[in-house]
Amino acid sequence: MRKASRAPGGKSGWRILSGIFLPGAVCMFLLGAVSAGGDGFAEDRGGASPWEGEAEREEESFRAGTIRMEGSTSMGRLAGALGEGFMEKYPGVTVTVEFTGTGAGIGAVISGDTDIGNSSRALTDREKEGGAVENVVALDGILLCVDSSNTVRNLTVRQLADIYAGRLTNWSQAGGRDCPVVTVGREAGSGTRSDFEAFLGLRESCDYANEMDSSGAVLAKVAATPGAIGYVSLETKGEGVIVLSLEDVEPTAENIRDGTYPLSRTLIMVTRGEISDQNTLIRTWFDYVLGREGQEIVSKVGLVRVD
Repeated sequence: MRKASRAPGGKSGWRILSGIFLPGAVCMFLLGAVSAGGDGFAEDRGGASPWEGEAEREEESFRAGTIRMEGSTSMGRLAGALGEGFMEKYPGVTVTVEFTGTGAGIGAVISGDTDIGNSSRALTDREKEGGAVENVVALDGILLCVDSSNTVRNLTVRQLADIYAGRLTNWSQAGGRDCPVVTVGREAGSGTRSDFEAFLGLRESCDYANEMDSSGAVLAKVAATPGAIGYVSLETKGEGVIVLSLEDVEPTAENIRDGTYPLSRTLIMVTRGEISDQNTLIRTWFDYVLGREGQEIVSKVGLVRVD
């Protein structure tokens, strides 16, 4: 666990408490902010006119409070970085992010148990009927990763489907060396898994040797397992694996933005009702996320911006 804080006596202080992904457990980042040094947000407003006081109260209404987010583990780095940036800009605000999976996050928004649901898949008609609204905040590509000893560099969609359907079981069948294929995927309820299986036409019928509870766990399993193949979000790419092309198209930012890469998708932050129907704090959050500062963070964590 890490803990970082500004030195006392500055204009404002903040602290970040972060957990790590633990298999079989709900993982949570708590991004907390507190004002320090006694400056607060209230100033001497002696002599202020009534309209000035009203404007200041409106401004202060989004400079304090809590934003609760819950959902996709694939959006973990993005949600954490956006939360830190927002709290640095508005030190009186606390942003909490809980990684419970896309389905759980959407459900929590509909039930009113959280403010924003992070989702790596599109909403279903039933979820929309429940009041959930999609707000696209970034573009993503689902990467295909194999262990570093694999000699294959490209797959067709047909080959990929055959691998996860259990029909292509040895890498020699795809032009590689003689080595059994080990399929790695996400757990049931994952938005990344839902998108991947829907793309292949294998919804709930993929043949998995290993099911992992986060994109990071998928990456680690593939890196450590000869013959393994797995799929992860663009922001999760790391060392120890080889990223494959699909239909001879690499998952670059340009190819994801224009949809050339077949496994491109949107990442969304779900609200109950339109953004315009939310309170001032939540509206300010989306102004930040979809504005210049937020979209720069999207790029920094390795995703593709939407502005």
